[in-house]
Amino acid sequence: MADGIVLPPGAGHRIRGAGMTLKVGAGQSGTWSAFEAEVAPGFDVGAHRHSEAEEIFYILDGELDLLAFEPRTRASADWTAWESADGAKVTRGGPGSLMFVPAGCPHAFTNPGTAPARMLFLVTPSGHEQYLEGIAELLSRPGPPDQAAIIELRARYDIEQLTSMIPDRRRGASQ
Repeated sequence: MADGIVLPPGAGHRIRGAGMTLKVGAGQSGTWSAFEAEVAPGFDVGAHRHSEAEEIFYILDGELDLLAFEPRTRASADWTAWESADGAKVTRGGPGSLMFVPAGCPHAFTNPGTAPARMLFLVTPSGHEQYLEGIAELLSRPGPPDQAAIIELRARYDIEQLTSMIPDRRRGASQ
């Protein structure tokens, strides 16, 4: 039987450029990875889905707009305007709000506010930290992001991007 891990506040492996601190990952668990994430004002992860992964997002501080449903139509590139067949719409969540995303479900989050938001992010299976480190490295390179490399990286880690990731929705910058 292996011993567990106890981390003090602020501990973990900081993933530079991703705004995430890995608390537990593939090196400790074959089942899931856990992160503390800071979501900058205006950041939009873009609507996406995973064919096998399941995720939980738990808001600790601030507010995030959250999507976790199949839209009636994906005609709009602005996922914040999507609506499900039964009328569900994007929800604004604050501290204590939780979003569970089963495999195959389109989902997204954005920080519509002027202050950073913080969340606990859990994903199964473990290893999502490898994607986060890869995307942070690609986005840190000078010049425009290499879209072909981003698409290949996402495919390798079970991510089908449905709308653009926007580092800051307010400025309209997109990737």
